[in-house]
Amino acid sequence: MSAPDLNPAQHQAVNTLKGPMLVLAGAGSGKTRVITFRIANLIRNGIRPDRILAVTFTNKAAKEMRERAVGLLGKRRKKGDKAPEISTFHSLCVRILRRNIDQLGYPNEFPIYDRSDQESLARSALRDIRVGHDRLRPGDLLHLIGGWKSQSVRPEQASEVAKSDKELLAALAYAKYQDNLRASGAVDFDDLLLLTEELLDKFPDVRVKESGRFDHLLIDEYQDTNGLQYRIVRRLAERHRNLCVVGDDDQSIYGWRGAEVEHVLNFKNDCPEATVVRLESNYRSREAILKLANTLIAHNSTRHDKVLKPYRKGGEPPRFIRFEDETTEAHAVVREIRARLDNPPQDKRVYPSEFAILFRTNEQPRAFEVELRRHQVPYVLVGGQSFYDRKEVRDVMAYLKVLAFPRDEVALLRIINTPARGIGSGTIKSLVQSAVDQGRQLWEVLSEVRQNTEFTPVVIDRVDGFRKLIEHYKRECEREGSDLVDTVRELLQQIDYKAELQRLYDNPADVESRLNAIEEVVNALGSYVSRAETPSLRGFLEEMALSTRDDMKDGDDKKKKEAVTLMTLHSAKGLEFPHVYMVGMEEGILPHARSVLENKSVDEERRLAYVGVTRAQDTLTLTFCKGRMKWGKLRASIPSRFVMEMRGETERANRAAEAARAMFEQAAAFAQKKEDEKTKKAQKKTGKRSVRPPAADGPASALPRSVPPASPSAPPAAAMPSADAIARAGALPRALAEGLSGPAAGPVQDGFDGATISLRPGADSSLPDPKQRAALAALRGL
Repeated sequence: MSAPDLNPAQHQAVNTLKGPMLVLAGAGSGKTRVITFRIANLIRNGIRPDRILAVTFTNKAAKEMRERAVGLLGKRRKKGDKAPEISTFHSLCVRILRRNIDQLGYPNEFPIYDRSDQESLARSALRDIRVGHDRLRPGDLLHLIGGWKSQSVRPEQASEVAKSDKELLAALAYAKYQDNLRASGAVDFDDLLLLTEELLDKFPDVRVKESGRFDHLLIDEYQDTNGLQYRIVRRLAERHRNLCVVGDDDQSIYGWRGAEVEHVLNFKNDCPEATVVRLESNYRSREAILKLANTLIAHNSTRHDKVLKPYRKGGEPPRFIRFEDETTEAHAVVREIRARLDNPPQDKRVYPSEFAILFRTNEQPRAFEVELRRHQVPYVLVGGQSFYDRKEVRDVMAYLKVLAFPRDEVALLRIINTPARGIGSGTIKSLVQSAVDQGRQLWEVLSEVRQNTEFTPVVIDRVDGFRKLIEHYKRECEREGSDLVDTVRELLQQIDYKAELQRLYDNPADVESRLNAIEEVVNALGSYVSRAETPSLRGFLEEMALSTRDDMKDGDDKKKKEAVTLMTLHSAKGLEFPHVYMVGMEEGILPHARSVLENKSVDEERRLAYVGVTRAQDTLTLTFCKGRMKWGKLRASIPSRFVMEMRGETERANRAAEAARAMFEQAAAFAQKKEDEKTKKAQKKTGKRSVRPPAADGPASALPRSVPPASPSAPPAAAMPSADAIARAGALPRALAEGLSGPAAGPVQDGFDGATISLRPGADSSLPDPKQRAALAALRGL
């Protein structure tokens, strides 16, 4: 390869053609270019194209890699030459299975079941073991089966690793599910990897044949491989050991779905003779942005040492902006984007697609969606469904609609048995039919259900109880002087939607995420009430309806090019934007609340922040709030430790981390106390004690047992609180949080138009507790 085409490190990665090699490709360092140049160079050095295998994670990446490699070869490609095999892991495994799966008793022409097929099988398996959906949902069963398969856990082993009664039921259903798959001669997506591993392990002749098909293997995004993929790669490369893996341990952010950063960290242990090449020249971001990125990621102790070096010198210093709350944060960010679109530099047009708003959780974009619509800025939400399309949000909004408009039958039918209250589908059908036969509204039929002789007394009590619930809260919402926020919060507590989520979803993180989404609805109501002259439920619903009209389709690429991008940090990996806003840089968001009590996962959260910073090409803005709405009440926030780490304020970052940990430990204790009170109350009511003993290190609804207690005096990590518990605990006094709200060095701006700030708190006599005053004094200098 000619010298001008590649920098020295890239040149080494492209021209070292023998033996194992680890290419540590930093963000924006030209990773894809190196892989495609390497493929072309192998071919130019006499390797047959069909003897080269390159594996990546997405079809889009595989297609791009294939096109670039063919383009580099140009006229040098010989007529009749087969192309290199460039594919995803799943596509590779399909080909291996097509050739060999008969040795496992499957037909070579096997169907691959999609999600819909899997759900049908899951429902059938649950019926076979006589388990209703109230005890185990098909979706949760598939989630557990997928997790087990990624860990090479077969049906006969699942009961041994099950950690709860629900998982024991799932283990039984897993066996039925797999039997039904096998009877159909079919496989699902997880089987593609699992059965390939089984073939390569059980049949040496298959392993020799398949590993002998290729002389060179290239694996992209190696830090994202899970255990199954890692073992398959090792089997295929064991003969020739010409294995080139490309990855970046600093961008390993998918541990929650099985990826193991150790595969990159331990590559030299697996292959002691391996060459290690560091791609540290960054061609994407300005120098000022890279300084922040390097400073941040250096706080992770377990990593390969590397420093991104800027190709693009200079640039605007990244900005740190503080806001009062998430509403002013969203308003200010969108207003600035609108201004930059309306007032571009004289010699350049500015497009909406140049801007990205990156966030950690799926609940954050709600306020930004409202503001973007209000300012008529086109946008596209990437990496998940719109906030307003989430099931739990639609459930809560349906309750509000029925309170305001009892004749809204779509909303009424949605909530009549949500959460489950024993009003079955047969009863609902009868009620609807009665309304149709009588030519009346469904709500009117419900109001006269006690006169219906078709139903049993038990069913009548359930239906009438639901009617009375709605009528009570309808009156409360309409009562003069009533607090709409408090009324809605009371309603949500009354129907115990949290317990319904805990029943439906096995993963505590899923429950927490859905509770956070519901909290956002309450926050939106609180925001509306604070602005409206005469607030009413109908007024709120009207505002929501006007702000949630969907004018864009996520899949419309043309509109994506003309729109601001709203996306999670996880979805942003691999992308770049001229102007990036990283919002919600606060403890409990980034790093996520759950990770605060899991020291290992804080490193992954820091890598996630690093990924966000390195998406920015020209400008980077990081924002945080003094307070956020929690269940309709403004609560103090702590700026993220990552903000302080980026600014070189390590001591202050440590203090912020300690304060956040104390906050969540106190909330955990509060949540545990409430849970214990609830359990005692239920036991007293039934006269029975729980038949299931608690886990040795925490309650059954806890975090994984591998998480240690935070400290000898703290509640076990298993008691990690949900967002509502933290909010209601009021765990961190406002004044104490103020002590963390502004770094002491460098420009932190109070709003886009405000002055720079540098808060150094003194003693605060408004804190009645001497311990709180002492804690605040200890935070001086933050």
